[in-house]
Amino acid sequence: LTDTMSLQRCQTEWGEIDQEYQQLQETHKVYRQKLDELTNLQATCSIAISKQRKGLKDLRNSLRKCTKTSDEKETELIKDIQMQIKDKEHFFFDMEAYLPKKNGLYLNLVLGNVNVTLLSNQAKFAYKDEYEKFKLCMTIILMFAAITCLFLFNYRVTDEIFNFLLVWYYCT
Repeated sequence: LTDTMSLQRCQTEWGEIDQEYQQLQETHKVYRQKLDELTNLQATCSIAISKQRKGLKDLRNSLRKCTKTSDEKETELIKDIQMQIKDKEHFFFDMEAYLPKKNGLYLNLVLGNVNVTLLSNQAKFAYKDEYEKFKLCMTIILMFAAITCLFLFNYRVTDEIFNFLLVWYYCT
């Protein structure tokens, strides 16, 4: 009797787990669709910002040429447009903070071509907090290593290891 009840309980649990699995599959499908949408939107925004920047650059050059032959009223209008161009460039900078960027040379060498853009401010602050903890730990370790190299192990090999650690630390 207990084996039958145990088997029924297992079947019930299996049914619940299977139902949750089906829901998980649906949720994952929606997640992947949204991720694809996000990727496409990021690419679209990046392209649009680049196009806008190019257009503003061309407009700025045209305005410089117009400034040479303009009267006082036109000069005032040109200055107004130039101020609006600067405002737009600041907005583009803010927009680009949430878009993926090309990695620098060092990051490419260390990680490869990986997108390391943090999308939310919370994620950025968490990353900065972890980085500050890393720097504190490394500073303590390097101070200990410096004292050790100075007083205990005054050998060329330990000095080279310490210098390597310093260079590595300053590169990260």
